[in-house]
Amino acid sequence: MKLTSIIEAVQALSVHGNADVDISALGFSSKEAARGQCFIALRGTQADGHSFIAEATAGGAAAVVCEQLPAELQPGVCYVVVKSTDSAAGLAAAAFYGNPSRKLKLVGVTGTNGKTTIATLLYKLFKALGRKVGLISTVVYMVDDKTVEATHTTPDAISLNRIMRDMVEAGCTHCFMEVSSHAIVQRRIEGLQFAGGIFSNITHDHLDYHKTFEEYLRAKKMFFDALPKEAFALTNADERNGAVMVQNTKAPVKTYALRTFADFKCRIIEPHTDGMLLEINGTELWTKLIGDFNASNVCAIYGAATLLGAPHDELLRIISTLGAVAGRFEYVKSPSGITAIVDYAHTPDALENVIGTINRLRRGAQKLIAVVGCGGNRDRTKRPLMAHIASEGSDTAILTSDNPRKEKPEDILREMYAGVDAAAHKKTLTITDRREAIKAAVMLAGKDDIILVAGKGHENYQIIGTEKHHFDDKEVLQEMFKEAGK
Repeated sequence: MKLTSIIEAVQALSVHGNADVDISALGFSSKEAARGQCFIALRGTQADGHSFIAEATAGGAAAVVCEQLPAELQPGVCYVVVKSTDSAAGLAAAAFYGNPSRKLKLVGVTGTNGKTTIATLLYKLFKALGRKVGLISTVVYMVDDKTVEATHTTPDAISLNRIMRDMVEAGCTHCFMEVSSHAIVQRRIEGLQFAGGIFSNITHDHLDYHKTFEEYLRAKKMFFDALPKEAFALTNADERNGAVMVQNTKAPVKTYALRTFADFKCRIIEPHTDGMLLEINGTELWTKLIGDFNASNVCAIYGAATLLGAPHDELLRIISTLGAVAGRFEYVKSPSGITAIVDYAHTPDALENVIGTINRLRRGAQKLIAVVGCGGNRDRTKRPLMAHIASEGSDTAILTSDNPRKEKPEDILREMYAGVDAAAHKKTLTITDRREAIKAAVMLAGKDDIILVAGKGHENYQIIGTEKHHFDDKEVLQEMFKEAGK
């Protein structure tokens, strides 16, 4: 692609050098700069790309997109000055890869909890309808049937557009995508054209990055503010901030809810341990999913699929066949009858929902043993809240490591334990090693008891320091059941 096309897309303030050059690739990393590349100098949270412009041009970059010119301009390199390199990255990537989002029905899902479930179930639903579909989620990226390892909930702008270009080339008609608050603020979705947006909920999370709940709320709202009038905005009317999300959107607004009036209204007729009988807009529907939060998720996918033109009867039939998403209320059964549930719940609201659902389903003398951790170098304010919810809602709570990263696990556990009421001290344990914590839960569990292992869900690793170590909650549970003869 000619650099002139990129200059037009990013709305350059000024251009210094010969713009009549061919660009072979876009990049953010000066270490990976190659001949013919256009280097985009992002101002990141850890480092400023402007400091690496000289390294990028030495590596062969033919052009540089920046907010501020370097002191020394290299001959043969074209420098493109823009107002924001964050925005320019998305606009440049969209242009470079042929604006793939315009050739797809791209639906973004944002909120604190439920994003992965909603996006993944929509992907599975439209696959079952016979469509070629793409998925961008926390768990995995899918280009129709091809799996691509997920690196972020929402990848960087270049990766996003490259993946969507691959979707278009594979014949995909739809793409369902999680949209994180980080991606919105960092403008990774700039230049994408959305056919619809879905809001699940907003609760306490990511305050280590956004600093205040108000800023976190504003970040989510920015997504809906930018939706075009041709798209749809589907919001959760049960959420007190559901209306706030869409108050300034240009897109037509539709609502879904369990408890209040909505365009797509759902109620639970019968809850069971293997699913629920629901009624949505007067039609009964069976789902294999469990819990009020999943009833809300099902209502969201029903609403979104309807707005995307899915045939009603087929839609109901397919929803009834959809199972749990990896690491979301996922069962692991022991031979002796112990039920373990692995869930990604890593926010106070998500943990409260999962524990509440389990407590409504358990019968008689069934005990609940909850294994819960909090990540290091992340929002510290939720740590005591998570421990309080776990200790209040279970018969035994075991506080343990999640991904401690560069923090000492003992320090994280100390901050968690501060949220445990004195009356719950006797039934709350702290075990630093996650494997040992899961082993303790298995040893404490009797026949028919329930173990909840929360916080990591689909993740098959644990981050200690800066290194990733293989760790899969489901694998460890199965190993411990076997070891204990349970």
